[in-house]
Amino acid sequence: MKIAFVGKGGSGKTTLSSLFIRHLAATAAPVVAVDADINQHLGAALGLDEAEAAGLPAMGERLGLIKDYLRGSNPRITSADTMIKTTPPGEGSRLLRVCESNPVYEACASTVELDGGAVRLMVTGPFTDADLGVACYHSKTGAVELCLNHLVDGPGEYVVVDMTAGSDSFASGMFTRFDITFLVAEPTRKGVSVYRQYKEYARDFGVALKVVGNKVQGQDDLDFLRAEVGEDLLVTVGHSDWVRSMEKGCPPRFELLEDVNHRALRTLRSAADATYALRDWESYTRQMVHFHLKNAGSWGNERTGTDLAAQVDPGFVLGEGVVATA
Repeated sequence: MKIAFVGKGGSGKTTLSSLFIRHLAATAAPVVAVDADINQHLGAALGLDEAEAAGLPAMGERLGLIKDYLRGSNPRITSADTMIKTTPPGEGSRLLRVCESNPVYEACASTVELDGGAVRLMVTGPFTDADLGVACYHSKTGAVELCLNHLVDGPGEYVVVDMTAGSDSFASGMFTRFDITFLVAEPTRKGVSVYRQYKEYARDFGVALKVVGNKVQGQDDLDFLRAEVGEDLLVTVGHSDWVRSMEKGCPPRFELLEDVNHRALRTLRSAADATYALRDWESYTRQMVHFHLKNAGSWGNERTGTDLAAQVDPGFVLGEGVVATA
């Protein structure tokens, strides 16, 4: 399952995504974790020290390698230089699987040991002033989107992405690449404002959206969230001494996380697992093509000097049964 954690800055989405990743790893589930936030904190939340986190290989700096590998022998893509973040796979493209070795993982993924297991961690890399210019930082997150477009995952496999804060995720089609999106919201008006924005976009594209209430301290907070988000509220999380210790750099063993928070994580996993039966690979592929054609017309064709609509393979549908190019 492909799972996104979103929310406004400071909502606690990176903390909750790291807890969910730890929960999955503790059950020996195969996990690829991706830090796609402008603030690169997921590595630290998973226990890496400052030097280790800073030394993680950046996807944004290896975009050429990623494109060249994924392109494979697809005859519709004349060169890696003509690939943009929304380029969809087609006949001859190479696909990514969660449980495999491939040049993209070898170049961009690091193994992080956690209590009871390990995960592959991939990061966009730190954002610079150049990334915050005309093209903003989507050149970095574009590497993530391209990988998600070429990724096939099965039941019991997890790709967990800590997304950029706020509504910036809507600058591309990446918000449609997930089986479920967990929106982390505090019980405040600002806390639910991003929910309203996400809900509007999610409605148009069939995105499965559930709210995780964070920093909930009592019945008043719970009543507020229920009134604001209704049935989209999946679960709430309150104060955690375990998280406080983690944020100080000395987390206890994960099994010592409070029982109520372990239950909350199990609820998140059950909600994610339930989306597998609802998968529609044809719709997923159509959405991919929709955003690619939109990006091609608005800026991609001009930037690459190529008619990027020709990259679309009309007979190709991504799915678990697709045999990728070796």
